[in-house]
Amino acid sequence: MIMTRQLQKHYGRVQALDGLEIEVPDGAIYGFIGQNGAGKTTTLRILAGLLVPDGGSAEVAGYDVVCNPRAVRNILGYMPDFFGVYDDLRVGEYLLFYAAAHGIRRQAAQKLRDDLLELVELADKRDEFVDSLSRGMQQRLCLARALVHDPQVLLLDEPASGLDPVARVEMREILKELRRLGKTILISSHILSELADLCTHIGMIADGRLVRQGPLLQMVEASQLQKIMLRCHGDAAPAVKVLECWPGVTALQTVNDRIELQLAGGAQEAAALLKELVLAGAAVAHYSIQEHTLEDAFMQLARG
Repeated sequence: MIMTRQLQKHYGRVQALDGLEIEVPDGAIYGFIGQNGAGKTTTLRILAGLLVPDGGSAEVAGYDVVCNPRAVRNILGYMPDFFGVYDDLRVGEYLLFYAAAHGIRRQAAQKLRDDLLELVELADKRDEFVDSLSRGMQQRLCLARALVHDPQVLLLDEPASGLDPVARVEMREILKELRRLGKTILISSHILSELADLCTHIGMIADGRLVRQGPLLQMVEASQLQKIMLRCHGDAAPAVKVLECWPGVTALQTVNDRIELQLAGGAQEAAALLKELVLAGAAVAHYSIQEHTLEDAFMQLARG
């Protein structure tokens, strides 16, 4: 549905995108993550037709964003990280204005307005002024604006930025509903726990280049960094001696009666370590492995 090939973008001497290649499958919620300045917003603005790339290509649903921008805009909804609203308009008037901009006739626009406000749970705010809404409500209204022309694809740049926990949950549930309606969503966010609960696919970007991408579960498992906690019955010294010499063990620490560590490798490596602990005479009473998280995978990326 979305594809970039060798995408390039410069701002003076700064290279924002350096041969970026991403691929977002049809019907996916694709989480686009990276540190500040990695190139996420630049990528979304190119896909939305707001920036022209310096090289490479970008396509949305088979349409080139440079050669066929009108076709792309017809099938794409964009919600930027910073948005403006018309303070002197009421919520319903705001959506009717954008419906008119897309050439939707009055009667159809009124039904569309009511349907969208119901979707984003703002039906009871239809006659209130936009500037009276909370930030979370304004975010949901801007999402409704991006949906006015019923786009196939949504580009969302930090949609949960600045929202309180309740508003983030509401936004997440709305995005899940949009996926059930058949939308393809590319979402940039720093709130990794939200992406882990929401996304089907993940792409990690660093210095304008794609580092990893794939299905969420595959990406998390690929981190190959396990958090292990164990307890010994009696003297823990034999266990500590093994752990201090074992390749791949990092962040080793003893907390009260338990030992915590990180271990590089998969399940086979964890099993081999447990076997060695027992052979060394450690009376292991408890040995547990925590599940991989998206934060683990991202921190490995951030550490280079």
